[in-house]
Amino acid sequence: MTDKTPRYWFPAKSYGFGWGLPITWQGWLVFLGALLLFACGAFLFPPQELLLAYIVYEVAVFALLLFICQRKGEPTRWRWGKKK
Repeated sequence: MTDKTPRYWFPAKSYGFGWGLPITWQGWLVFLGALLLFACGAFLFPPQELLLAYIVYEVAVFALLLFICQRKGEPTRWRWGKKK
Protein backbone atom coordinates (compact mmCIF):
# COMPACT_ATOMS: atom_id res chain seq x y z
CA MET A 1 0.00 0.00 0.00
CA THR A 2 1.23 3.46 -0.80
CA ASP A 3 0.66 6.44 1.43
CA LYS A 4 -1.33 9.08 -0.48
CA THR A 5 -0.91 11.85 2.09
CA PRO A 6 0.96 14.80 0.61
CA ARG A 7 4.45 15.48 1.88
CA TYR A 8 4.83 19.19 2.51
CA TRP A 9 8.14 21.04 2.43
CA PHE A 10 6.83 23.96 4.51
CA PRO A 11 4.33 23.59 7.38
CA ALA A 12 1.58 26.13 7.96
CA LYS A 13 2.20 28.48 10.87
CA SER A 14 0.37 27.75 14.12
CA TYR A 15 -0.54 31.40 14.62
CA GLY A 16 -1.37 33.85 11.87
CA PHE A 17 -1.04 33.31 8.13
CA GLY A 18 1.79 31.78 6.13
CA TRP A 19 4.43 29.08 6.47
CA GLY A 20 7.06 28.20 9.02
CA LEU A 21 10.60 26.99 8.57
CA PRO A 22 11.11 24.04 6.20
CA ILE A 23 10.65 20.47 7.41
CA THR A 24 12.33 18.58 4.54
CA TRP A 25 15.74 18.79 2.92
CA GLN A 26 14.12 20.06 -0.27
CA GLY A 27 12.51 22.90 1.66
CA TRP A 28 15.79 23.79 3.31
CA LEU A 29 17.50 23.79 -0.07
CA VAL A 30 14.91 26.22 -1.46
CA PHE A 31 15.05 28.39 1.67
CA LEU A 32 18.84 28.63 1.72
CA GLY A 33 18.89 29.19 -2.04
CA ALA A 34 16.49 32.10 -1.64
CA LEU A 35 18.66 33.57 1.12
CA LEU A 36 21.69 33.27 -1.13
CA LEU A 37 19.84 34.96 -4.00
CA PHE A 38 18.73 37.77 -1.67
CA ALA A 39 22.33 38.34 -0.58
CA CYS A 40 23.61 38.25 -4.18
CA GLY A 41 21.16 40.99 -5.12
CA ALA A 42 23.25 43.63 -3.36
CA PHE A 43 26.29 42.63 -5.43
CA LEU A 44 24.51 42.19 -8.75
CA PHE A 45 22.52 45.43 -8.46
CA PRO A 46 24.19 47.79 -5.97
CA PRO A 47 21.31 49.73 -4.37
CA GLN A 48 23.35 52.96 -4.36
CA GLU A 49 23.60 52.85 -8.16
CA LEU A 50 20.70 50.71 -9.42
CA LEU A 51 17.97 51.05 -6.81
CA LEU A 52 15.06 50.20 -9.10
CA ALA A 53 16.80 47.11 -10.52
CA TYR A 54 17.69 46.01 -6.98
CA ILE A 55 14.08 46.34 -5.81
CA VAL A 56 12.73 44.50 -8.85
CA TYR A 57 15.27 41.69 -8.32
CA GLU A 58 14.44 41.30 -4.62
CA VAL A 59 10.68 41.31 -5.31
CA ALA A 60 11.18 38.66 -8.01
CA VAL A 61 13.16 36.40 -5.64
CA PHE A 62 10.48 36.88 -2.96
CA ALA A 63 7.70 36.09 -5.45
CA LEU A 64 9.52 32.92 -6.52
CA LEU A 65 9.86 31.83 -2.90
CA LEU A 66 6.16 32.50 -2.28
CA PHE A 67 5.24 30.53 -5.40
CA ILE A 68 7.27 27.52 -4.24
CA CYS A 69 5.80 27.76 -0.73
CA GLN A 70 2.30 27.88 -2.21
CA ARG A 71 2.97 24.81 -4.36
CA LYS A 72 4.94 22.71 -1.87
CA GLY A 73 3.70 24.04 1.46
CA GLU A 74 0.81 22.97 3.65
CA PRO A 75 -2.42 24.81 2.74
CA THR A 76 -2.51 27.96 4.81
CA ARG A 77 -5.24 30.06 6.34
CA TRP A 78 -5.52 32.35 9.32
CA ARG A 79 -4.87 30.26 12.43
CA TRP A 80 -5.42 31.11 16.08
CA GLY A 81 -3.22 28.31 17.38
CA LYS A 82 -3.50 24.57 17.76
CA LYS A 83 -6.14 23.32 20.14
CA LYS A 84 -5.15 20.63 22.58
